[in-house]
Amino acid sequence: MPRYDFRCRECGSTFEVSRPMSAASDPAACPAGHDDTVKLLTTVAVGGLAPRAGSRAAAPAAAAGGCCGGGCCGG
Repeated sequence: MPRYDFRCRECGSTFEVSRPMSAASDPAACPAGHDDTVKLLTTVAVGGLAPRAGSRAAAPAAAAGGCCGGGCCGG
């Protein structure tokens, strides 16, 4: 179930609420009992696995003639 971050405008605390996506915009009360809260915009970090030594992974952009590999930034 997704978690959403909220901040209480009255006491300044930040807290998480787990709820279904269909209820994402519903108001949430502060754990201290305050009702004046705002949902925070959160970001998601996406990462991948590094290629193993000796694997045929794609070459970095610079080695493939990207900006710095192509000489456009003095390289």
